Amino acid sequence: MKKIFRANMDELNIVANYLNRTLPKDAIIFLVGDLASGKTTLTKAIAKSKEVDSEVTSPTFSLQHIYSNDFFHYDLYRIDYIEFMQLGIFEEFNKSGWHLIEWGDDILKSFLKNAGYNIFTISITPHENSREYIIKKS
Repeated sequence: MKKIFRANMDELNIVANYLNRTLPKDAIIFLVGDLASGKTTLTKAIAKSKEVDSEVTSPTFSLQHIYSNDFFHYDLYRIDYIEFMQLGIFEEFNKSGWHLIEWGDDILKSFLKNAGYNIFTISITPHENSREYIIKKS
């Protein structure tokens, strides 16, 4: 599975709707992109499409935001795989729903894939007035 979208801010609902139609109800989604590429912005669009009422912000300092019983958002910018495991956050992935991860490393992705989780990657590349979103099963 691989899908490519090019969308501006007003078209993010197209990407979110595709994800809702395509991804299973339990998925771990790695959001990959440079600083300010739009990872949290995409998360906001996905949350809106799932009718999440909470304000979506980057969990940079808290590491995790739980927006509903089945929508979770992580920012692992400051921690590596070993620290992530030591903090016990890994157990959160056993909760049913979508887990969106910003700044997750390849070691974590490989571990989760080998543990049998549904892993997807969305790579985000900024362009002048839009972003390219490459969605693939990892």
